[in-house]
Amino acid sequence: MSESLWWFGLFAVAAGVAYAGVAYMRRWAAQRMLDIPNERSSHTQPTPRGGGLLIVLVTLAGLWLAAPLLGIGWLSLGLAAFSLGAALIAWVSWRDDLRPVPNRVRFGAHAAGALMVILFAGYWSSVELPLLPAFPLGWLGIPITFLWLAGLTNAYNFMDGIDGLAGGQAVVAGLGWLALGQLVGLPLVSLVGVLVVGSSLGFLGHNWPPARIFMGDVGSAFLGFTLATLAVLGGPADARLPFAGVLVLWPFVFDTTFTILRRWRRGENIFAAHRSHLYQRLVIAGWRHRTVTLLYLGLALLGVALALAWVGGLPGGGLAAAFLPPLCALLLWWGVGRVEHRSAVP
Repeated sequence: MSESLWWFGLFAVAAGVAYAGVAYMRRWAAQRMLDIPNERSSHTQPTPRGGGLLIVLVTLAGLWLAAPLLGIGWLSLGLAAFSLGAALIAWVSWRDDLRPVPNRVRFGAHAAGALMVILFAGYWSSVELPLLPAFPLGWLGIPITFLWLAGLTNAYNFMDGIDGLAGGQAVVAGLGWLALGQLVGLPLVSLVGVLVVGSSLGFLGHNWPPARIFMGDVGSAFLGFTLATLAVLGGPADARLPFAGVLVLWPFVFDTTFTILRRWRRGENIFAAHRSHLYQRLVIAGWRHRTVTLLYLGLALLGVALALAWVGGLPGGGLAAAFLPPLCALLLWWGVGRVEHRSAVP
């Protein structure tokens, strides 16, 4: 069997199992885990949640079943550290979906997962940015890596607020990591990437607008931690992969960072629930979920293309990776303001 056919087969199995599993979860959750709309919700009808559990189960089960076929031993520290941290975060998040748990418990699980990766799989010791040489981080790499892991775990949860957005971003980012892993020769990174693509696409079959089930914290926290960990696992092999990890998720990273800084500057409680993310403001201004999701997925695909062009050494790849995301971020911020202004005009 050719390598490309093997990867496609793994993707197809993951997508099929996830789609069938989420179909069952929809019926189960409709009786036990309904998300009731409130003043902060972007949906108007009670909708089952917790479908992200299938993303967790398919990804972790597929990882442990397929890893030996790629020559990745079950004693691999990277495999073990990611699996234990991801399972802990998913378990606490699942409990939170069933019945809210205190924030300190959730954040404690995120911190514990990040520490597992740092202690057993390593941290960023050097980072390379487009147009700049790699520079050492020294001991600062530990807190920077920790903030990346714990921060993206929470940021992904914040961005799971409209139909198809978090699942679609996972498909795009997973494709990016599948290709990046192939470029730099990291089979574990490619394996996790293809499983994320398949399981997320299977879930997206039920979550594409209008959604029939939501991901829940179990899915969003798991995906945030997973995609953050891939950038950490790839760092020792290629100092460009930490920033490539930002590029494949840059719409989520920018929206979350911009919103937190904006709320902090206004003296608002950045930990309180709100509806002031850029994607939420577009929905409030009248845009449909499908339109906003497609916009963000298009921006994410641009980030993946830039990451591959830069890491792959294409002419002008570094220049484009350095300047296009900031330019698109400015255009997104300006465009949201224009949409809000037009929607407010009688």
